[in-house]
Amino acid sequence: MNTKLSIALLVGAVFLAQRVVADETPSVDEIVAKTNRVSYYQGADGRAQVSMKIVDDQGRERQRQMTILRRDVPKDGQAGDEHCGDQQFYVYFHRPADVNKMAFLVHKHLARDDDRWLYLPALDLVKRISAADKRTSFVGSHFYYEDVSGRHIDDDTHELVETTDNYYVLKNTPKEPKTVEFAYFKMWIHRKTFLVVKTEYYDGQDKKYRAYEAKKVDTIQGFPTVTQARMTDHRTGGFTDLEYKDVKYDVGLPEEIFTERYLRRAPREFLR
Repeated sequence: MNTKLSIALLVGAVFLAQRVVADETPSVDEIVAKTNRVSYYQGADGRAQVSMKIVDDQGRERQRQMTILRRDVPKDGQAGDEHCGDQQFYVYFHRPADVNKMAFLVHKHLARDDDRWLYLPALDLVKRISAADKRTSFVGSHFYYEDVSGRHIDDDTHELVETTDNYYVLKNTPKEPKTVEFAYFKMWIHRKTFLVVKTEYYDGQDKKYRAYEAKKVDTIQGFPTVTQARMTDHRTGGFTDLEYKDVKYDVGLPEEIFTERYLRRAPREFLR
C-alpha cells in the first residue's frame, strides 16, 4: 500500500476514534441533570427505613432510627415526570426516646428557597427552619439539612475537571459564596449509573474539610440506590454513617401527608 495513503488512513482512524470518544462524553449540563435525577428523582415517590450512627472525635456513638418519605410534585399533570421539579420530603424519627415522634418536613422548590419545618414533640412546637440554616447540622449529625433534600443545581457553576475510566469528576463553585461555608466542592460521578460515589468540600485555602462517600450500592426495582453512606468532618475527626433498609419506590404516597398537619399526626400506615 502507498505509504502516504497508509499514513492518511491511520490519521483518519485516530481522528475518528477521538471524535467517537468525544461524542460519547455528555456535556457538563447533561452530567449534572442525570446525576440530579438519579440522586433524588428515581420513581414518582419513595420510602426508606434509615439507621443513623453519629460518631464524635472521641469515638462516642449516638444512634437514630427514622423513616424517610419522598414525593415528586407532578409536573404538567404527570406524576413521576422525569423532568425534575418540586419535591416533598417527610422524615419521622422512631428512636431513641429523646427524638421519638420528632418530624422534619421539606417542600423543595426550584424557583425559590425551600420551605422546611421541624416538629419538636417535647414542646409540641412546629419550628420553621430558615434558608440561612440549611447548611447546619441535621439533628446533631455530620449531615446538613440541605443534604437531606439535595442542593439546587442552579446554585453552583459546574466544571468537568477530569474523566477517568469509571468516573466524571465535577468541580462545583457556589454562585453566591457568602451564603455557604465552602469555596467549592468536587463530585465523583459513576459514568454508568450517574450515582455520586464521593463528594469533597474545600474551604478558601483549598483544604478538604468535609467528605461524603457512598459505601454500598444496590439495585432496587431497577434503580441503582445508595444503601450505605458516610459523611466525615475532617476538622473534628467525627463522622456519621447512614444505612438505608426496606427501600421502595412508587409507593403511592398521598400529597396530604406532606403538610404541617401531619407533623403532629404522623401518617403511621406509611412509616412501617
